[in-house]
Amino acid sequence: MVCKCSLFLLIFCFISSAFGAHHARTHVQNLNPNASSLLAGIEIPNHSSFNGISDSSSSSDCDFSSPEKTEISDGREEGGSEFDVAKPSVKLHLKHRSPGQTPMPAKESLFHSAASDVTRIQTLHKRILEKKIRNMVTKPKKHDDSSAVKLIAEAPAVKESYAGKLMGTLKSGVTLGSGEYFMDVFLGTPPKHFSLILDTGSDLNWIQCTPCHDCFEQTGPHYDPKESSSYRNISCHDRRCSLVSSPDPPRPCKAEDESQTCPYFYWYGDSSNTTGDFATETFTVNLTTNVDGHKQQHQEVQVENVMFGCGHWNRGLFHGAAGLLGLGRGPLSFASQLQSLYGHSFSYCLVDRDSNSSVSSKLIFGEDKDLLKNPELNFTSLIGGNEAPVDVFYYVHIKSVLVGGETLDIPEHTWDLTSDGFGGTIVDSGTTLSYFADPAYNIIKKAFMEKIKGYPLVNDFPILEPCYNVSGVADYKKDLPSFGILFNDGAVWNFPVENYFIKLEPEEIVCLAVLGTPRSALSIIGNYQQQNFHIMYDTKKSRLGFAPTRCADV
Repeated sequence: MVCKCSLFLLIFCFISSAFGAHHARTHVQNLNPNASSLLAGIEIPNHSSFNGISDSSSSSDCDFSSPEKTEISDGREEGGSEFDVAKPSVKLHLKHRSPGQTPMPAKESLFHSAASDVTRIQTLHKRILEKKIRNMVTKPKKHDDSSAVKLIAEAPAVKESYAGKLMGTLKSGVTLGSGEYFMDVFLGTPPKHFSLILDTGSDLNWIQCTPCHDCFEQTGPHYDPKESSSYRNISCHDRRCSLVSSPDPPRPCKAEDESQTCPYFYWYGDSSNTTGDFATETFTVNLTTNVDGHKQQHQEVQVENVMFGCGHWNRGLFHGAAGLLGLGRGPLSFASQLQSLYGHSFSYCLVDRDSNSSVSSKLIFGEDKDLLKNPELNFTSLIGGNEAPVDVFYYVHIKSVLVGGETLDIPEHTWDLTSDGFGGTIVDSGTTLSYFADPAYNIIKKAFMEKIKGYPLVNDFPILEPCYNVSGVADYKKDLPSFGILFNDGAVWNFPVENYFIKLEPEEIVCLAVLGTPRSALSIIGNYQQQNFHIMYDTKKSRLGFAPTRCADV
């Protein structure tokens, strides 16, 4: 009991301090200097140059391999498709965990994930705050977003069009103490294998690079730009340099030095950040194409000039990953940069966190015919444009929540995006659990406690509540009330019990996998609730699709 209480106090203090921070130092370039005093400072590594490359080399012992062959879309959806038939559909493998690793105990993994979530939520809050302050001190430029898109469009990209499925491998980070999912990528020339965190809540792609002056522990060697013939630094004189945030204070770009690199700084909360050189590199992706409308053929496609961060100073709770693959709505994300290749849609299917090491699933870029044919596929609208305070996030509009088939009496304004950019709900693969604004969370928790009968309530378990002792009951799931999200447009997302209750062994305790966000109106649908759903992000039609799926079979 003493151990549990101490752990609870430790986590409580950590959560309280994390949510107590209201201000952040902005990392937006050209921000009015007077705004800096409104934000708390963040210590940046003291470095003299971003240009140095060490003589040390790294190599990967993971050879490039082809994925399983899969069927492809014909590019048409019932009633016509908005996608060009020539656009590819790309499928990437998602593995649960690497063979040979010992799974981390569920309780310890949960603590790690909850701590990481606290940091992440703090980050999301501060990004919104930065956007708000930027809009207060500088008039928003109407051409900002279009200029970013134009810069990317002007950059050299894929030189030909393909029809097929681009495929990649995803795996759960549970064994590494991480609640995120990892994706296998092949970077450079020749291509070398790295595992990056899949993140729909950010847009910058980055990887730990040599020389690594201050880096976190990762599985496998760091990426070495000197070993790739396709690596190119982006100059600080290049217009694309304006797409990233610079370290503070910024390093002057000298007119006489055309080779001076473009430094970037990207912050994730607390000590989690990456700093280094903004550059371009070739990503090798797996493509399965249709031949004569029937046979399938595998290709290895090199996607050139993908912008990414080559990080020499990297800190944070990234637990074994080599870096991060951004899939947000921003122009720098991997999804946005590959639109010329596959179109405006991508989807993923996350295997459940407790599956064994041989289980894998896919990340698919492009239209997926099998998903569009799924009779259980539902869509809800994505909130975008001027309504979305941060253009990187995927916002949805919740109307209410259903517990045990009953629509809860939650005031609808609880879910609204406010005029100052706060509130709303985002779908985020980088957050583990789901979090609802406190007014809604308290009503949800009360509804579950009123409907669950016959199981002893466990009151001294840290982090989650309510928790119940289900010792000796094999079919306890039938006694737990149903749970679903009702969206403003009438769509309903119903979840299986294992997506909203966590069972902790060996205590045989089940806990509601939902928490509140104190001092914030922001709600988040995390990856725990997304397990075994095929989820589609369609930015052209501005909609989110979701269908219950056995992800290991995708």
